[in-house]
Amino acid sequence: MGKLIINQDKVQDIKKLIDICPFGAMEEKDGHLEINSNCKMCRLCVKNGAGAVEFIEEKVQAIDKSKWQGIAVYVDHVEGNIHPVTFELIGKAKELAKKINQKVYCLFIGYNIKDKAEELLHYGVDEVMVYDKKELEDFRIEPYTFVFSDFINKVKPSSILVGATTVGRSLAPRVAARFRTGLTADCTVLDVKENSDLVQIRPAFGGNIMAQINTPNSRPQMATVRYKVMSAPSRQTETSGHINFCDIDSENLTSGIEVKNIIPKEKEHSISEAEVIVAAGRGVKSEKDMAMIRELAQVLNAELGATRPLIESGWIDAKNQIGLSGKTVRPKLIIACGISGAVQFAAGMNNSDYIFAINKDPKASIFKIAHYGIVGDIYDIIPKLINEIKSEKEA
Repeated sequence: MGKLIINQDKVQDIKKLIDICPFGAMEEKDGHLEINSNCKMCRLCVKNGAGAVEFIEEKVQAIDKSKWQGIAVYVDHVEGNIHPVTFELIGKAKELAKKINQKVYCLFIGYNIKDKAEELLHYGVDEVMVYDKKELEDFRIEPYTFVFSDFINKVKPSSILVGATTVGRSLAPRVAARFRTGLTADCTVLDVKENSDLVQIRPAFGGNIMAQINTPNSRPQMATVRYKVMSAPSRQTETSGHINFCDIDSENLTSGIEVKNIIPKEKEHSISEAEVIVAAGRGVKSEKDMAMIRELAQVLNAELGATRPLIESGWIDAKNQIGLSGKTVRPKLIIACGISGAVQFAAGMNNSDYIFAINKDPKASIFKIAHYGIVGDIYDIIPKLINEIKSEKEA
């Protein structure tokens, strides 16, 4: 980080300097040049200001990275039933830890979860830190944050991975703020450098670019990851690693929130679990043409998916949206019909086993990630595809 300093004695033409800034961040006050909150640190004023504006790099105190060791995974669960995103994160944590020769930890918080903790040892973690207290039976942000902080202070993990679930999205920012560290949400790619710096990649600016984010001067490093983005390791018959039962003073587990009653939510059918998906994009010209897409999905016994424009048009339910602003999916097969393949959509489905794309634009981005592709009009190809499938079924 750095800051801009104005050398008032070198300011010759205030109006000229004000005109340099494309963001309107420079203004005159009482005959002096000042910088306001519109500044984007583009440094055009430094480059073209003839020495009137100077950029000074602020010194950041280096952190002792040797004191922070290991990759930790927060265990997301409901009454001890572990959310599958946890196993996906364990798989990624093992991959990262192997590169830097460090341990994999799991943080398990709840009540009556001691028996459930052993399941994590079938996935190759080194240590499971279990906080099992009556006060932790229901998720409440204050006690869970305190326990999470206690875990960090005891273990000092270099990086922490949290599932981007309802609980994870609430808990991770609170913990990150407490340790004054960075948190990257909805990462699609994670890697680690030899010095244990976590490389966090996610779409930014509406999905137009892939941003690489690093927090080299902060520990722990924290990232949230959506379900179905990473690959879960195979469950092993034998267990490895061990469980540590951690004690914590009940006085520190008080909360201003009192849970009066819990009403179980009806389990909804989610497109995230589908094995075959037919997805429609802007190439579908009208709502009545969705019948063609629905028929293709029907003959394949597939789920119907769509990109954001079709959801906003009301042609399909929002629960069927695929992408970072919708659902992340990982089917065995996805057929992309008239979809250009913007980053926002691709990040939500590019880990599918097989991607089959149909688009009349040979330069469409979807072909860069597709395993198979047909360049052509969906209005010509899909009806033929439906007939072929029906013929095969009849045969």
